[in-house]
This record gives sequence, C-alpha cells and structure tokens, in this order.
Amino acid sequence: MQTGTIQKSLGDKAFNVCNIVLLTILTLVILYPLYFIVIASISEPYAVAKGQVYFLPKGFTLEAYKNVFSNKLIWSGYENTIINTVLATSYNLLLTIPAAYVLTKKDMPGRMVMTWYFFITMYFGGGMVPTYLLVKSLGLLNTRWALILGTGVSCWNLIVTRQFFASSVPNSIYEAAYIDGASEIRTFTNIALPLSKPILAIMALFYGVGHWNAYYSALLYVTKKQLWPLQLVLRSILISNETALTAIDTSADMEEMIYAANKAYMAYAMKYALIFVASAPLLAAYPFVQKHFVKGMLIGSIKG
Repeated sequence: MQTGTIQKSLGDKAFNVCNIVLLTILTLVILYPLYFIVIASISEPYAVAKGQVYFLPKGFTLEAYKNVFSNKLIWSGYENTIINTVLATSYNLLLTIPAAYVLTKKDMPGRMVMTWYFFITMYFGGGMVPTYLLVKSLGLLNTRWALILGTGVSCWNLIVTRQFFASSVPNSIYEAAYIDGASEIRTFTNIALPLSKPILAIMALFYGVGHWNAYYSALLYVTKKQLWPLQLVLRSILISNETALTAIDTSADMEEMIYAANKAYMAYAMKYALIFVASAPLLAAYPFVQKHFVKGMLIGSIKG
C-alpha cells in the first residue's frame, strides 16, 4: 500500500512537470510575436528589413515611433477609433443587455418568435451590395454613423448574455421584487443590472475589441481620410510600405537611391511600431476584465 502511494505521488509530480513544461512552451510561442514586434520597432530599420532581428534588437532607435507620432493621420485615426469604439460599444450594450433579459422571460408572448428572429441572423445576411445600398439610401456614407448604427446586436453575444441571466440570477429574486410591487423596468435596472457586472464587462470587451480592430466597414462606407479609423490608416500605410522598396528608381542618382532606400527601410520598421501602437490600448484593458472571464467561461456549466 505504501509503495502504491509513492508511485502515485511520483506520477502526479511527473504529470505536473509535463504540464508546466508544455504550458511554458505554449506561452512562449504565444508571446513571441508580440515580443518580436516590440524589438523590431526599436531596432535599426535596415536590420529589420533584412530579417536580422530574431531574439534581441539590433541597435536601438526610436526613429520609427517618432515618424509614427509625427503623422497627423495616425492621431486622427486614434481619435476616430476611440470615438467609434465608445459609441458603438455603448450602442451594442444598450441593445444586447435588455434584449437578453427579455428573452429569459418564459411567459412573454412571442418569445420564441423573437429568439428565432435573432438566431436566423447567424446564418443569413443581406450581403455586401444590399447593405451598401441601404447605407447609401439612408445618407450615412462618409459619416461616423455608418460604422456605428449598422453594428446592432451580435447574436452570439446575445445568446451568451441570455444564458447568464437565466443561470446566474435566481427567479426567486425577481418574484420577491414582483411581490413588493416592482415593475419589470425597475426589476431590470435595480436587480438584473447590478448582478450582471461580469457579463457587462465581458460583452463590453468583446464588442470593444471588435470595433477597435474593424476596418472593412470603414473601407466600404468611408472615403474621407479625416474619418478613417486607426486600423484603416494602418492598412493604408502597410500597403504603401510594401511597394516602397520596389518603387526605387535604379536610374536615379546614387544619393537619391540611398535616400529612397533609407525611407523604404524606415517605412518597413514603422510597420511594427504601428502594430504596437494600435494594440497597446487593448493590451492595457485586458487585465481589468480578466477576473470576469473565469465566471464568463463557466456560464451554462453543470453545477455539482
């Protein structure tokens, strides 16, 4: 009996060691792209363009960041993205949270019809051309509202939020409120919302990340550069950088060729600085909502 206990203990230790090693390797693999972006953004542009940067920066320069922050289009893109993300996320939550709460009421007339009305949008959509014609007919082209009003409700987020209300808030609390004379609106604002802070934080993060990284809608509906979001500005700069080296005129003077090459190498290094600048706000926001993910991932799980 004692020998079996020792063998089991050794097996557990070996299993834990293997888990730690595998998770450490997986963590390093996940973190390396972000680490590479940081070291590439502060390395010499020529070394970055030639693929000489692997684990440590080659040289040290902040010239890429100076060029990024001196670009006025970057600042306007930041401003537009922040405004769009805040307004669109607030708009999404204003529609998603009440709709999810209402769909948990089993005695509500037409509940299943409304559920299928949202559910069918997961599989069928109007398409790009009809949506563009709709946005154009509403006069929303080249306006900020084209990127906000068209977002509406994500059916997947609605299902997750509905499941949270159904499984995490006991019906006895609602029934006690009804007995005390509370209306449905007061029950929602005074009971459901204060108890749903985890799902509010998760949905705000999901919607916020989606709007922060969005560029396709802006590519379709916005042609004014002063209204471009940050991701569309980043896309424009990256596309122009890809052709910078091939556009060098070999028949020009040596000084002009050197100047053009240096400019192209700097543009290549700016790519990584731009990626880091665009990702930094979201990386800073994750730790504040990380504690809510554990509860969010357990929504709908079996309670023993």
